[in-house]
Amino acid sequence: MPSIHSIPMYSAIRIPPEKGAEIRAFLLEKGLFDRTRKIQKLKTEKGLFLEIPVKEAAGDKIGSFTVFEQENPVFSEKTKSLKEYLKDTLTKEELISGVPTGWQVLGDIVIVSIPAALESRKGLIAEALLTMYPKCKSVIRDFGIEGQFRRPKREVLAGTKTETVNKEHGCLFKVDVTKLMYSKGNLFEKKRMSGLGRGEVVVDMFAGIGYFSIPIAVHARPQKIYAIELNPESFAFLRDNIKLNHVENIIVPLNGDCAEVTPKGVADRVLMGYVGTTHHYLEAALRAFKQSGGILHYHETVPEKLAESRPAARIREAAEALGKKVEILECRRIKKYSPGVLHVVVDARIFE
Repeated sequence: MPSIHSIPMYSAIRIPPEKGAEIRAFLLEKGLFDRTRKIQKLKTEKGLFLEIPVKEAAGDKIGSFTVFEQENPVFSEKTKSLKEYLKDTLTKEELISGVPTGWQVLGDIVIVSIPAALESRKGLIAEALLTMYPKCKSVIRDFGIEGQFRRPKREVLAGTKTETVNKEHGCLFKVDVTKLMYSKGNLFEKKRMSGLGRGEVVVDMFAGIGYFSIPIAVHARPQKIYAIELNPESFAFLRDNIKLNHVENIIVPLNGDCAEVTPKGVADRVLMGYVGTTHHYLEAALRAFKQSGGILHYHETVPEKLAESRPAARIREAAEALGKKVEILECRRIKKYSPGVLHVVVDARIFE
């Protein structure tokens, strides 16, 4: 008779159906969603629920939801890996030398990094990916980013389509993947922000193609959003996405440097969803608030040992210089940006 420790335990949580997209995105970002099992719909005496499979690392609770042992797990069908698709066309040495194990599917485009050792096999890899994703139209090879605007360096391997529309949190984002990076990360933070700002005037500095502005406008319905973007190509897609999501009456797009074009004295809420040199723009952000003040969402990349102190100190210093006061509400760790460096967001109340 096998020991109890050899019997697999399958954990899950039950949630209301309307929270499905939010919780699934959170679990994916935290690495707690178990892809080997399917999400199930269950009707109980207490109503309809989604039963979401989670990994053992989830612990006893996820937020307010209790983790329990799943009685009737339904397993996903095992799909072929890219190596399996290529095993008859690549040598054993080539399969070992770096066939990609991960890639990004954005709308109907696959974006993949391929090592130099497989340069001569890039066409075969692209064909295999299109076989794996029959709804996709193109495969694009990624070489990283370059320049002031962090433009992607990319090569079209299959198909001709480089422009796509990606759906995220019920919003549509149009983008050309050869011209702009698309940030699919920070899903939980984007979802969180989409519930804030109802009836407010919001200033979104570093708006990009509308990563925060669009979901806030669609879901929270603020009075107005000033969305500021310097990169002319990003700004063009920002304008397209405003129309695509039918929020022209809410979002005012502004093309220019945040230090120069951020409106003064209008905001109830200011977003600074950029990392790197964000602190250089704190003065412009603080001047954007109404006299009554408001809420600042400040992003920064910071050494892990300074995560709890430096971002808050920078906000306080900038506020003090303008004769304003600060109450730090929360400091959230979004993800690891690089070894020893965290991406954090500080929520702060600014007032006179």
